[in-house]
Amino acid sequence: MTTNGGGPTLPAIRLTDLTDCGGCAAKLGADVLADVLAGLGAGAGTASADLIAGLDPPDDAAVYRLTDELAVIGTVDFFPPLVDDPRTYGEIAAANACSDIFAMGGRVLFALSVAAFPEAMAPATMAAIVAGAATVVTKAGGTLAGGHTIVDPEPKFGLAVIGVAHPDRLLRKGGARPGDVLLLTKPLGTGLLVSGARQGRTSPDDLAVAIASMRTLNRAAAEVLVAAGIRGATDVTGFGLLGHGLEVARTSGTRLAFDAAALPALPGALVLASAGIETGGAGHNRRFVAPTLDVGPGVDRSLVALAHDPQTSGGLLAAVPPDRLADVEAALAAAGVPAWRVGHVEAAASPGVSLA
Repeated sequence: MTTNGGGPTLPAIRLTDLTDCGGCAAKLGADVLADVLAGLGAGAGTASADLIAGLDPPDDAAVYRLTDELAVIGTVDFFPPLVDDPRTYGEIAAANACSDIFAMGGRVLFALSVAAFPEAMAPATMAAIVAGAATVVTKAGGTLAGGHTIVDPEPKFGLAVIGVAHPDRLLRKGGARPGDVLLLTKPLGTGLLVSGARQGRTSPDDLAVAIASMRTLNRAAAEVLVAAGIRGATDVTGFGLLGHGLEVARTSGTRLAFDAAALPALPGALVLASAGIETGGAGHNRRFVAPTLDVGPGVDRSLVALAHDPQTSGGLLAAVPPDRLADVEAALAAAGVPAWRVGHVEAAASPGVSLA
């Protein structure tokens, strides 16, 4: 039996033993998803003119204009456990789901839980998962207002989140412009570290740092970007830095050029990458970006792996005009948000990504 933060005594259950793949590494690959969603969305002629963001082109969340000054944002995200502590699992799942609202430049209003639990799971374990999520939703500025639960031998948990924003102050994947500098607000490597932990190859200290990063909300970063008038951003999650970068490139009609040596890595992530650790999700990401990816000569393969690594509750990737860069970096630092310059946006006849 174990205790959880002074709360009820919980059964000694290893949540990660109940699943083969956890976190955003469990997402359906971007290469497959593109085929599944082909032909849907605004291009099908069924969308309202007030649907600002939907499936065509894809963005981080759906956005619907209610008035000239108010738009509602909706998103849903859930996944199997990537850690064993129930409360931590709930916290990470909630931070990850709320991230899509922040990636659009919105504020969180409320969330509904989406849960699938084994019938044999102890009620105290279920309660700890939901309690962890509720705590994070509160920190995000909202309320956990309900949800739906089904029985499933493989546990899954996440949230449907509703937020709001001004229609003219959204952060969009299509907002990147040639000359913009790319800022990233969290280091990379959560997929590598979680996968390594399953194999007993990630140190407890390195895993703890990764968990702290995944628990951290993107709220402060988003607020800074919106206040600075930035319009191009996304969050880096299951499709990895290059996969989400490619989405930005396609939607904005540009090329995103990443500086491999500038990519920030969580402690231990590059060591695991050098040892050949990789998630199944990374394989999907490699196939997704391969047709448009240029890798410069001499780029270490561990950095290539890091750039493909699926992130859970990763940071924001923002395209910042050079004349606003110093002010944005100063505001992020004042808000306690780290930021790394990881590349720049280029004009391109054919959208894509590069790593050099």
